Amino acid sequence: MTSEQAAVNGTGKPTPEDVAEALRARIESGDLGAGQALPTQKNLVAEFGVQRGVIRQALRRLQEDGLLTEVTRGAPPRIADRAATERAAAERAAARRGAGAGGDETPQETMVALRPRIMAAFEAEHVRIDALCLTAESLSAALGEQRLRVRDRAALSAEAGAGAGVGAGAGARGAGALPATVTVRVLLPNRDIDLAFPRSVAATGTHPDESDLVHQRWLQQRNAHGTVLSDHLMGMRSAGIDVDVRFKALPFTPPVKLYVLNGSEALFAYYKVTVRETEIHRTSVEMYDALGDRSPLFSFGSGELRAQRDNAFVAESGAWFDALWETIATDLALG
Repeated sequence: MTSEQAAVNGTGKPTPEDVAEALRARIESGDLGAGQALPTQKNLVAEFGVQRGVIRQALRRLQEDGLLTEVTRGAPPRIADRAATERAAAERAAARRGAGAGGDETPQETMVALRPRIMAAFEAEHVRIDALCLTAESLSAALGEQRLRVRDRAALSAEAGAGAGVGAGAGARGAGALPATVTVRVLLPNRDIDLAFPRSVAATGTHPDESDLVHQRWLQQRNAHGTVLSDHLMGMRSAGIDVDVRFKALPFTPPVKLYVLNGSEALFAYYKVTVRETEIHRTSVEMYDALGDRSPLFSFGSGELRAQRDNAFVAESGAWFDALWETIATDLALG
């Protein structure tokens, strides 16, 4: 097994969930870009040391999550260009906002809606993101795309500076400038609590460790997405950005997800719990789960163009996050 696989599943051969998570991390980090073909199933079988059926199940999971396209038996699937879909969604949302308070501001799924809001937040000189969530999957994906934008902007800035000579960067902050600082605080559930979700539907069953399987799967996802998120942010330091990212653990299962961006916008979504069946380490488990990336994300913004209610919601959201961070949250190590 490779070091990546060992990190994913150190107790035995990888499961479909393990393989899917490993490939998902490569996609979110940008190692596998939009339109790029995955390795062949034969190569993936050799890499992960599993049967072809495990690889097929893993690819099916990624396809269901909208990460793959052209999934056929004849050729390797390709990475879906979700950015194009999300840019179109962002343009539609911007058009609705430009239409005024009476326009249609129907919330979109988190995975689609969060990225353009993170993109807008990074236009500030000092970026601050506070997030409360279950695994940080959506935020990690959004910051992965932002890391690539930062890299491209830094390259363009270097080329422009070389062409214009020393001192060309002086003066007012211009459009497309990189942030000077990025501060991110993330609240995630403590690894040792009994989660309300995800958890096994059956208190007892044919597999006594069923509940533990679900919990370990969540913990693996929490740690994987948190680690990738941190890597995305640390990667921005090469562009000269001062980055500070911190995690803390909550002693309860968050029923909602919340993102507070630059103290001026609050994004809020409910975790809607559902019952679904999945396979974990070759064990079929019926579980309570919430697909957070599909939760509609509501936006509340402060400023002159927003109602007084929105201003109050943003202020209270920030105060609520600060209270959790400074009181009952404890230090969290991703591992």
